Formats: sequence, C-alpha cells, structure tokens
Amino acid sequence: MTSIKDVAAEAGVSVATVSRVLNEHPSVSEDARARVLAAVASLGYRPNAVARSLRTDQTRTLGLVISDVLNPYFTELARSVEEEARALGYSVIIGNADERPELQDHHVRTLLDRRIDGLLVSPTDGGSPLMLDAARAGTPMVFVDRWIPGVDVPVVRADGRGAVRDLVLHLHRLGHRRLAIIAGPAATTTGRERVEAFREAMEECGLDLPDRYIGHGDFQADSGRRATERFLDLAEPPQVVFAADNLMALGALDAVRARGLRVPDDIALAAFDDIRWFVHTDPPITAIAQPTGELGRAAVRALVDRIEGREPRSVTLPARLVVRRSCGENPAANENPATNENPATNKNATNESPATNRSQS
Repeated sequence: MTSIKDVAAEAGVSVATVSRVLNEHPSVSEDARARVLAAVASLGYRPNAVARSLRTDQTRTLGLVISDVLNPYFTELARSVEEEARALGYSVIIGNADERPELQDHHVRTLLDRRIDGLLVSPTDGGSPLMLDAARAGTPMVFVDRWIPGVDVPVVRADGRGAVRDLVLHLHRLGHRRLAIIAGPAATTTGRERVEAFREAMEECGLDLPDRYIGHGDFQADSGRRATERFLDLAEPPQVVFAADNLMALGALDAVRARGLRVPDDIALAAFDDIRWFVHTDPPITAIAQPTGELGRAAVRALVDRIEGREPRSVTLPARLVVRRSCGENPAANENPATNENPATNKNATNESPATNRSQS
C-alpha cells in the first residue's frame, strides 16, 4: 500500500511538502506542487481519511437526518445535499427517521459518535432533548425544511404561506367554497404552518374552515386515505381536499378512486410538495412546489460556513403554485412544468437570522 513517504521519495520532496500539497496549502512552489501531484498520480496514492481526521480533528463528513426517505420530496432533498457537499469536499451519511422521534434521535446519536463535522436535520418534532443538548454544546448544525422554535440554529426552509394563499384564491375563482385540508402532525412546524396559512387564506375569501373539514395526518399515505374516507362519509362532503404533503395526497387519491369517484368531477384534489409523478396522474395534480434542490444546496453551504468559521445565515425561499387540472381547471389552460425547482429562487431568496425564522413559526 503506497504511503505518503513513497510519494515524497518519488517527488524528491519532504513528507511535510507532500502534506501541504494534499491540503492545498499556499506556501508550496508550483514546481514542487507539480512534482507531488505527478507522483500521486503515478503511484495511485490515496490519503488515509481516518488518519487525516485524527490529525486534523475533522472527518470532512456531514450527517443528514431526513424525516422520510420514501417521501420523494426528502429523496430529492438528500440528493441535492449530497451533490453540494461533494462539490465542497465533504461526504454525507444519511439517516432516515421515518417520521419517528426515537429513530431520529438514534441517528443523531450515531452520527455524533462517528465524529461528523456537522449535522443537517429535518426535525420530526420539537421536543428532542438530544438535539437541544447538541445545539447548546456548539455542534455545527442546520435545520432544513422544518425547525425547532427557540433553538439558536440556522434554518433553511421554504415559505409556503404565499403559495397556499394563491391556491385558495385559485380554488375560490373556480367556484369552490367547501374546502378541506389534511394537515400534517401538529408537532412539526410545517404541519402547523400549512394549516394556519390555509385558514388565513380562507378567511380572506370569506370562507370558514369547520373542524369537520380538517383531517389529521402524519405525512404518510395511509393517513391521507383515512382522512379522505371520513370527508367522503360526511352528509355534505367538501368540494376540494388539500393534502399538506404529497404522500397524503396520493392516499387521498386512492380513497376517492376506491369509492368509484373521479377527480375533479366528484371531488377536487390539491397537494403541498409537488413531485414529478403528479404530472402523470389522471388528471395531473395541482400542487405547491418547493425549491427542493436549492434548499438542499443552501443548507449545505450554511453548514459548511459554520464548520469553517464563517457566520451562517438562515435562508427562506419562496414556494409556488403549479396549476394543473385536478381542481376543475380548463384543460386548454397552460400548465406549469412538473418540477421541484423554482426559477425565481435566487432573486427572491431572503437571508434571515434564526430568530426571524422562529418568530414566524
């Protein structure tokens, strides 16, 4: 196995010079740098990452704990995190919490034991003592998509309030008056925020949101199916079901079809968290799209800033309404492309302090 001493001998330089070249230190002449890199290529030398981490107290590794790897939104988020981390010279270890707080804490504990340099988390709830302790101990950490109010950690998220308002106004213009929502868990910031935004937008349109039109879900398909079955059993079912995430929307669609009903002829359907599959359903589903890829990239940049001694900032990006045909829209109308990216992301992004984000929760 080729060692750093072999590289030094091949290049005719000291071991210290090889180390400086491999760590991109500027105090090496171009001639020495070229000889070292040529020796590395010739010998096929690969630095020992474990040994390097012991010397530098860095592993060049980030931890990512996502809420549900089966949710296409989080799958896309994880992909963008891995790509951006790799571009910045870091590797990523991913843990799937499966929307379970105890499993989330297991992954956080395991990642911290492995001496990761920093942690990205989409919290399953706001009461994890382990994450609170890690944040207070100064562990480099960034919350992505969801956050824990009162914890001084940068937050990278999408603001869906404007898009939810656009959706409700859109439904109102289409003539819908009885609107129902399948909400996510009240223990999550996104679960609470989307219900609040929906209620506020309905009030703006002069509409009520009675308790019977609020379904309680868990961001899983089965809960969307059960909530929709309850809506359909009402003496006066809603005209529209808005699912607060994509998996609950798919569960709602299953429930409608199981009754022999059609979307949107018998009941309309809309979703938060657009996914590429929605354009292939019949009819294509109207949805709110988050700039998922940019969220992942911004979260990594914020975490690396924290690790490398720069001041990280919270980032809020806008979500947007993607109009298709699941709410009774005109089939001849132009449809927005099926995408999780927002072309207006960069110019509309806002940088905020963590305190600003917490005040909005």
